[in-house]
Amino acid sequence: MLGLSVSEEVLGRLPEGLAERLEAQLERMVAAAWLSEKTERELEADLRLCDDNEIHALNRDYRHKDKPTDVLAFAQREGEGGDLCPEILGDIVISIDTAERQAEAGLYAELVHLAAHGLCHLLGYDHQDDEEEAAMNGRMALLIAESQADGPVAAA
Repeated sequence: MLGLSVSEEVLGRLPEGLAERLEAQLERMVAAAWLSEKTERELEADLRLCDDNEIHALNRDYRHKDKPTDVLAFAQREGEGGDLCPEILGDIVISIDTAERQAEAGLYAELVHLAAHGLCHLLGYDHQDDEEEAAMNGRMALLIAESQADGPVAAA
């Protein structure tokens, strides 16, 4: 399951249908991850699309980095009590402003990439070294490929 929220600051700036397409694609990624994770209940995540001001405040308050960033992931599985509801993955926050600036293959492709990146963090992946980054990138590629496939969702 996936919840989507879009800040008022970016709502009117998004191309028509973009948020809905992204929601459907990320929903499929979450479902594919669930089939791999094999948890008792369906996995849940939330996606927030916002501007640089909002993500800057979150980055400053939670990561102590006083600047905007492209994507943040707040994993519910980490820390005390994280194992109480392992199906609740957490929240992904993406700055549309930063995504627009760094998009080389178009905004939608960048948002899919960032959503997959955030989802991998929620699933426990990181990129502190080359080995971790390779594992995370491999899982991202599987999730993106499955999210673009037709037919029933397969594990990824």
